[in-house]
Amino acid sequence: EEQLVESGGGLVQPGGSLRLSCAASGFGFSNSRMGWVRQAPGKELEWVSGINAGGDSTWYADFVRGRFRISRDNVNNILYLQLNSLKTEDTAMYYCEKGAMSKTTGGARGQGTQVTVSS
Repeated sequence: EEQLVESGGGLVQPGGSLRLSCAASGFGFSNSRMGWVRQAPGKELEWVSGINAGGDSTWYADFVRGRFRISRDNVNNILYLQLNSLKTEDTAMYYCEKGAMSKTTGGARGQGTQVTVSS
């Protein structure tokens, strides 16, 4: 069974940083494109960032480019998202999603981790 478990969210002030993690199991993580998506209250799911299977190519939505950084550990089957220079509009539930390298694909997702940016 494919399983993704996100962690690392929390409450942070504007300008702050967080690192999200996503532990994957039950599928060939090291052969899978992966990504992060998010959903704010009352808004649609939006794609944030993606990474290829090898981890040497990354993609970002314009609204996070230069502030967020995606990476992966294919030995321990973990996907990361470093969030820097956070803004209040980054407040959302963040999910890792299998296959979401350049857009959301409806692939397997975890339960999400909440990021709240507020002063």
